Amino acid sequence: MTVHQMTGSDADFGAITHRTVEVGGLELHIAEQGEGPLVLLLHGFPECWYSWRHQFAPLAAAGYRVVAPDQRGYARSAQPGDISAYTLLHLAGDVIGLIRALGEERAVVVGHDWGAPVAWTTALLRPDVVRAVAGLSVPPPVHGDVPPIRALRERFGDGFYQHYFQAPGVADAELARDPAATFRGILYAASGDSPFSDPPQVWVVPDGVPLMATIPPPEELPGWITEDDIAVFVAEYARHGEHAFTGGLNWYRNIDRNRELLAAFRGSRIEVPALFVAGDRDLTTAFAGGPDRLVAGLEWGLPALRRALILPGCGHWTQQERPAEVNAALLDLLDGLSADG
Repeated sequence: MTVHQMTGSDADFGAITHRTVEVGGLELHIAEQGEGPLVLLLHGFPECWYSWRHQFAPLAAAGYRVVAPDQRGYARSAQPGDISAYTLLHLAGDVIGLIRALGEERAVVVGHDWGAPVAWTTALLRPDVVRAVAGLSVPPPVHGDVPPIRALRERFGDGFYQHYFQAPGVADAELARDPAATFRGILYAASGDSPFSDPPQVWVVPDGVPLMATIPPPEELPGWITEDDIAVFVAEYARHGEHAFTGGLNWYRNIDRNRELLAAFRGSRIEVPALFVAGDRDLTTAFAGGPDRLVAGLEWGLPALRRALILPGCGHWTQQERPAEVNAALLDLLDGLSADG
């Protein structure tokens, strides 16, 4: 077990510990802090446990056991070679397996970006295990009659990033060429400080233009992230070398397969208590037609929705850009569960 000592205010309530847990035959790296009811924090793309650095101490101080894994394919965790090993069924299975490996029976599951569909899906399939669910940035998946990648391609064109990511090896090599530039570019471009977020714009790669040329690194990082933070992300991804981003990209390569595998659950509701948080400058709001339409679309599928919070001026990296508001919303959800008994 290793110990990661946070700096500044994040260190007020002790150290985050790190270890590897075997889940379903895969080794998953986890970071954890605190004791009490279990709260799982699931990161998105291209991130890792460190994306939750501002949540550990406040949640642990409030009496919760906080665990943030590197999900399969990411950072220090195992990276299966088979593309089909990254479906939402696999990922939800990892969550359930991790809860059991931690010696717990139930947990509150929180996800951001790709972690949000994993959290929503786990809550849908295993409400007996998920006490409550919170999704940041990405609402519960809604699958229509047309395969998602085809629908997105028809709506946004061949250069839409999720379609661009489908070809194995292409985006993988471009993103891994200079990881520091990749993290600086992606984290800035999708943030509320970027000119691409006012109003929010979808990520499109024009024909013949290199992927990273569409999101050049900023001359100066916004205040919510530092060069030291970028260095941590780079170091966490170093294990997989030229395949550093392949595991995460393989999640995108299963979008259509997820629709097929979860067809039997189409139209089902997520019945556990729920929270949704997003920024009004998040590109996901552009997919939904704006924050108001996004929130309105939550009502039917989340009958136990406790709150839908839209953060003004916030971009895609919700818990990193606006940690105080996110922490307050999470603690409100958690404390409400305690009050319910």
